[in-house]
Amino acid sequence: MVDKDLTSWNSLISALDRSKCFEDAVCGFRTMKSIGMMPSNFNLISALSSCGSLGWVMMGSEIHCEAIKLGLDLDVSVSNALLALYSDVGFIHDCKKVFSFMPDHDIVSWNSIIGTFDDSEASVFESIKYFIEMMRAGGNPNQITFINVLSAISSLSLIGLARQIHALALKHSAANDVSIENAFLTCYGKCGEMDDCEKIFSRMLDRRDDMSWNSMICGYIHNELLSKAMDLIWLMLHNGQRLDCFTLSTVLSACASVATLERGMEVHACGVRACLESDVVVGSALVDMYAKCGRIDYASKFFKLMPQRNVYSWNSMISGYARHGCGHEALEVFEKMKAEGQPPDHVTFVGVLSACSHIGLVDQGFDYFESMKSDYHLPPRIEHFSCMVDLLGRAGELDKIESFIQRMPIRPNALIWRTVLGACSRVGSRKKDLGRKAAQMLMELEPQNAVNYVLLANMHASGGKWEDVAEARHAMQEAEARKEKGCSWVSMKDGVHVFVAGDRSHPDTDAIYENLRDLHRKMKAAGYVAQIKFALYDLDLENKEELLSYHSERIAIAFILTRPKSELPIRIMKNLRVCGDCHSAFKYISQIVGRKIVLRDSIRFHHFADGKCSCNDYW
Repeated sequence: MVDKDLTSWNSLISALDRSKCFEDAVCGFRTMKSIGMMPSNFNLISALSSCGSLGWVMMGSEIHCEAIKLGLDLDVSVSNALLALYSDVGFIHDCKKVFSFMPDHDIVSWNSIIGTFDDSEASVFESIKYFIEMMRAGGNPNQITFINVLSAISSLSLIGLARQIHALALKHSAANDVSIENAFLTCYGKCGEMDDCEKIFSRMLDRRDDMSWNSMICGYIHNELLSKAMDLIWLMLHNGQRLDCFTLSTVLSACASVATLERGMEVHACGVRACLESDVVVGSALVDMYAKCGRIDYASKFFKLMPQRNVYSWNSMISGYARHGCGHEALEVFEKMKAEGQPPDHVTFVGVLSACSHIGLVDQGFDYFESMKSDYHLPPRIEHFSCMVDLLGRAGELDKIESFIQRMPIRPNALIWRTVLGACSRVGSRKKDLGRKAAQMLMELEPQNAVNYVLLANMHASGGKWEDVAEARHAMQEAEARKEKGCSWVSMKDGVHVFVAGDRSHPDTDAIYENLRDLHRKMKAAGYVAQIKFALYDLDLENKEELLSYHSERIAIAFILTRPKSELPIRIMKNLRVCGDCHSAFKYISQIVGRKIVLRDSIRFHHFADGKCSCNDYW
């Protein structure tokens, strides 16, 4: 074109912005200005939109100044573009400022300001405040308005407000829009109202899209209804709906959280059929799932087969090895990660330091800790300091713990002091003063957490201080702190079977306790001696031994042995740390039954085989 007028430039810049050629759009705007053309509201809007997409806040601010000089900043469409820009780059204060200077607000303005805030509590209430202002000003909410406000509500699970918004959507005849229905599915799911989700989902029928299925599945998983989530996946596949990466990785994460290997493998099979296993997000979720379900061999094999890896893939493999006590393998993966040019992040170092902790590499752990800041410019966070305290505690270096905590640049939190108290409870009364100090700090920080009182009682019990044990338990009652009941569970073809200590509620109780007595006889014949120091009650010797023999993990293994004989490994999950006596017993049981036993407790995995444990008794 020989002659280019303002309309020509508007058309070009707008077309470049719509075609996602954002840098070209901004360059076009600058070129137009350089030849003396006066910007109009149309090319200001397109240029601001491109700056927002690129995250170029400085350039956007310059265009904002240009708009003020030209008197175009008060144009509602230009103001809306400015709102979008500052919202995209997270400049919430500037967003609110632009909104407050606007003489008029249209529905786009209100939607922009309502959808600007993050999911923190203060921001959510501010978002709701703007929504109420809009309604009072006579605004007519549309699809975007409802989606934005529901997103804010769901982050805080405000079910009462969600129902009011639902009534408003019905009043405005918007409740049957599929996007709004999906927003309600997400909102009610996060609020724990799955009955409402099911009612909405059943009414949607032919309107269901990928988001509808994903919202329902995520809702079930969020509310720990994994079996219903799996049933919905089968229905989804039966209806010809294609699985996507988001659904697959979400369900795999749920399988990992409850360690249901069989379900996880079924989901993996679905991913293979959907040709999604090569996706890096799905691949990372698979590595994490197999590691958390006790199949570190599968996790390792799949990790090696991944066509590409991101930082989550490496972190899943490192933390997986650390969780299984394979510290040297975890550190090898870390070295490969660096060699392949993938920079580590904070999560990587949690896995690395945990690996050092589980195998007692104190000096190497401190080297990695120091390298975080010096080599990678990653300032250690509270979780890294906790790993270092745990590293020293497991190694029995309790004197060094005190000086390390004193040198910490941040104030120790409850996790740090709980780690200290746990270390003191393992060594008995040797560092009673440090244990008491840790307990005192915990009572101030978390007076309602029963775990703190239990650890204190355990410390006194391991030293035979029964009066102090009674005092700690009385303090727990006074604080009305409820202790989580220890339980173990096994996943079988007929479902998940859960047991607590001394459990006699199972239909196969007689056969279970027959197996327990038989195992006990064989263990004693093989040389097992009960470690009664782990019976944390002031009882006579015989009662202490009987108390230990009825721990939940032993009942679980006795239950498995009531089923037909198999060569497959026995897999048991426990919600608390396994006691030292059960750890010793499982080594004998693995030799007696001739099967590998994989036990996951709250700390790590133990692999028992031929009378030995993978942890080498360092745990």
